[in-house]
Amino acid sequence: MGEFELIRRYFAAAPCAQAAEGVALGIGDDCALLQLPPGQQLALSTDTLVDGVHFPYSCDPFLLGQRALAVSVSDLAAMGAEPLAFTLALTLPTAEPAWLEGFARGLSQMAGQCRIALVGGDTTRGPLSLTLTVFGRLPSGQALTRSGARAGDLLCVGGSLGDGAGALPLVLGAQQGQGESADYLLQRYWAPQPQLALGQWLRGRATAALDISDGLLADCGHIAAASGVELQIERDCVPLSPALRDLAGERALDCALAGGDDYRLAFTLPGELLPALRAQWPEAVVIGRVVAGQGVQLLDGAGRRLQPPRVGYQHFAQQT
Repeated sequence: MGEFELIRRYFAAAPCAQAAEGVALGIGDDCALLQLPPGQQLALSTDTLVDGVHFPYSCDPFLLGQRALAVSVSDLAAMGAEPLAFTLALTLPTAEPAWLEGFARGLSQMAGQCRIALVGGDTTRGPLSLTLTVFGRLPSGQALTRSGARAGDLLCVGGSLGDGAGALPLVLGAQQGQGESADYLLQRYWAPQPQLALGQWLRGRATAALDISDGLLADCGHIAAASGVELQIERDCVPLSPALRDLAGERALDCALAGGDDYRLAFTLPGELLPALRAQWPEAVVIGRVVAGQGVQLLDGAGRRLQPPRVGYQHFAQQT
């Protein structure tokens, strides 16, 4: 099967590649054309996922298609953007019809949930890797960034943390698990739900935001550095799901603090907006506060500073 036949059969014809609002021209030309209404800005983000690094060898292609797009769209949620379109650069060792069909189905399923259209990309031969670029739109000047947190703000997250990291031993076959807890964690790993509606609600309200991909402590460090403040996280306020507590046991808190793969939003919010947040988003949780200083501090129930065993994942760094 040639490159163009592969694109035509599995991607140009996929449900996620059909006509969509804001897409003036999709797959089939040298460039796609996106149409932005007056007064809006374009948000874009690129993610690369590599076999054996971001997903395990020989994983289900349907699940991989879902996950690959979800983790990319989560960046749009972090900026408060509405999804518009995405491109896919796919490197494959071989063109296997069954794999491509499953992958395209998973991609289309998540695209439908996120209301985002495939508008182009590239295919090459080589070790399996995926590069997705997502495009979103939002009112000019209303993007959520990492640099606006202020002393006195509350530090919040969009829901329970650590589920993706808790699922990883199940995904890799290092831990056996069945039942509702295992099913819940695996669903959170393979089909994370970008918090798009929350991100859009936070426009004009949150002072800073990002999505948690490398671990709560590590990612909150980005807000602290960009904003020039200290973020204090109260250990006992970090939300853990019952499924994570069930399967991870004593590791549950470490999964939440440093495990990554959550794709929940972390954001800072003026205290007077807390009642509105709780009314609209009851699953959101206050986990700490912003103070003068720098970096991230983990506190116990008495307010004493703790030293976490690890902070989070970093490429090119020795992992412990």
